[in-house]
Amino acid sequence: MRIVAGKHRGRPIAAPDSHDIRPTSDRVREAVFNILEHRDWGAGGLSLISNARVLDAFSGTGALGLEALSRGAVHVTFMDNNRAALDLCRRNLADLKELAAANVLQGNCIKPVRPTSACDLVFLDPPYHSGLAVAGIEALRRVGWIAPGAICVLETGAKENPEIPDDFTVLDERNYGAAKVRFLRCENTVPATDQRI
Repeated sequence: MRIVAGKHRGRPIAAPDSHDIRPTSDRVREAVFNILEHRDWGAGGLSLISNARVLDAFSGTGALGLEALSRGAVHVTFMDNNRAALDLCRRNLADLKELAAANVLQGNCIKPVRPTSACDLVFLDPPYHSGLAVAGIEALRRVGWIAPGAICVLETGAKENPEIPDDFTVLDERNYGAAKVRFLRCENTVPATDQRI
């Protein structure tokens, strides 16, 4: 595995030996980031990635977040509950000299801690067929990880059809072999029942 583009282009990404962790392939990452960089989803029609605050949820070794840092994201939070994956993530950040631009959290994306600030771009890559996609995106939105208007990239198995919550608009959807990637916009960060009057 390698960084596809940006300032770290071609640099290797340490990957796990076991099958317990499934990093997003280089081909899918390249396709996803090409879409993010060339659609008019950023403020003023500019690149969505440049200067973005990013959350890489269910991050594994951090391939998506590392790619975002390479392409100009200002900060990435990596969140996963697998300690071995996060150790690889920290190693990758150290090798790329990006530790200062990152926060690595061992935690449950279904019961996340509250953030210090919301993110403009959110990657969610839960284990395929785990049923965690919708629970994860709703939990992260509820506690404030997802900023109003943020773009969320949800990767699932190609045959999975999770019910997307009402507060998200599907902007695009692509199939890549065994993977399906949906690009969502968050229209509201807090459900009406949770708002304080």
